[in-house]
Amino acid sequence: MEKRRSSARIAIVVLVILAAVALYFLFRDPAGDRQTEFLGNIDVREVELGFELQGRIAAMNFDEGDRVRKGDLMATLDTALLEDRIRSATAGMEAAQAEMSRVKNGNRPEEIAIARSDVQRRQSALTEAAREYDRRRKLVESGAVSRADFDASRRRFDQAKADLEAGRQNLKLLRSGSRQEDIRLSEASASTARAELAEARTRLGKSQLTAPSDGVVTSRIEEPGAIAGAGAPIYRLTIDRPVHVRAYAAETALSYLKPGTKVSVHADGTDKSWSGKIGYVSPKAEFTPKTVQTQDMRTDLVYRFRVVVDNPDGGLRQGQPVTVRLASGEADEKSGS
Repeated sequence: MEKRRSSARIAIVVLVILAAVALYFLFRDPAGDRQTEFLGNIDVREVELGFELQGRIAAMNFDEGDRVRKGDLMATLDTALLEDRIRSATAGMEAAQAEMSRVKNGNRPEEIAIARSDVQRRQSALTEAAREYDRRRKLVESGAVSRADFDASRRRFDQAKADLEAGRQNLKLLRSGSRQEDIRLSEASASTARAELAEARTRLGKSQLTAPSDGVVTSRIEEPGAIAGAGAPIYRLTIDRPVHVRAYAAETALSYLKPGTKVSVHADGTDKSWSGKIGYVSPKAEFTPKTVQTQDMRTDLVYRFRVVVDNPDGGLRQGQPVTVRLASGEADEKSGS
């Protein structure tokens, strides 16, 4: 009898436990189980600025700590050699264009008139040589003219005919103008000269270093008078607006961590907060970095996401640990969608 009573008590306890578990899952608030805080670090972007060309630095216009705006002239190179190259390229282009115009326009009327006069002169010479040749041909048969004189007059006649034909061909060539091949060659030469001038002007433009975006100069690496190598950094610029937060979340939080989700960013040791929104969520998992503490073990797989936060007062610094919190209602709204 005592065993039956003990078994009954155990059965009642088991039923009570099962009922409690069922009631918990039936009435629990799903949003209450969601992770709403995420730990991360400030990730301020930096860029090293330098010239694309090698040259002597003529001026450095900003110092460490100065704030610059996009487009500000930060440094310049000495441009003496670049300006000489532009003058040389300009002269080359003008010469090539003049040659192209000459070839396209053909020969001048004066040149054609000279060639026409030359043909007339050669025609007269041929007429005179033909008259002498014909006279001596008749006299050589009677012996009044030697064979040598006759042969000489024949050679002069043949040469006069050849000279007249050459003059006529030259006049024809002058009248027909330039060949298409010569025109295309002159056009190509002019195009090459223009390209060389454009390159020289482009190189001159690259002698000026401008700020690619708003930011703060964190390092002034070179000084005026130094020879800067092509691509060698002379400034280091911190782009502190907007600020990015690199944070990590468990897989269970991915359903409501979507791009555009509003969040607030809280820095350790201060009551201030900054508003922002999620800009990117990594598609693949990774191990939690050692610099980040979560509620779970460090070796757990997490997903990295980036928060874009406005930082008008400069209160967030590179590497600073922060806490990212979902804005009120964001978890429920994103989950419901």
